[in-house]
Amino acid sequence: MTDQRKTNAELIQQTADFVQERLKDAESGHDWWHIQRVWNNTKLILQTEEADSFVCELTALLHDIADSKFHNGDESIGPRVAGDFLAELDVDAEVIEHVQQIIFNMSYKASLGDVQFHSKELEIVQDADRLDAIGAIGIARAFNYGGFKNREIYNPTVSPLESQTKDDYKKSTAPTINHFYEKLLLLKDKMNTATAKDIAQQRHQYMESYLQQFYDEWNGLK
Repeated sequence: MTDQRKTNAELIQQTADFVQERLKDAESGHDWWHIQRVWNNTKLILQTEEADSFVCELTALLHDIADSKFHNGDESIGPRVAGDFLAELDVDAEVIEHVQQIIFNMSYKASLGDVQFHSKELEIVQDADRLDAIGAIGIARAFNYGGFKNREIYNPTVSPLESQTKDDYKKSTAPTINHFYEKLLLLKDKMNTATAKDIAQQRHQYMESYLQQFYDEWNGLK
């Protein structure tokens, strides 16, 4: 039992090293530091949830190894790259399949479509990732990505969509402020685990306070 845990720990560290090297030039909202935060969130949630920690940690590390938004919308490339890497490490085939299924189904845009796969491990890593999309870091990441895509910060003539399909989400070029209403402010109520729900409350409130300050400054009130 002890030897297996050591083996898993070594595989996790090899995976972390691989991801850190591969994402060294990534857009800074989806770079190694994002991965490390999601990894840490995953380990925090695992303190109070029963799940396969090996699967969770591998998935947290590999979930953005080839994000479709940076690969012409190809949603198969991330699971494929993750699977090929884990196969090289001789990870058990069932573990690889589980990791790939989570990566393919855990994103917010995936949740807007027909999700056929579910597991406790998906819930945990999904929460860990969503926590990094809200609060102070979530705000920073949103504007960083908006700048990366050369989007407007805000345009009061462009209203957020009240509901989005998966296709709407993938094709959106809306101002960054719209992203708060189309995704970020919705995440609090989509958390799966008690730990994530608790953390999300404060981060959600912070975003609401930020938006109020933003509008006050935009309108010359403060």
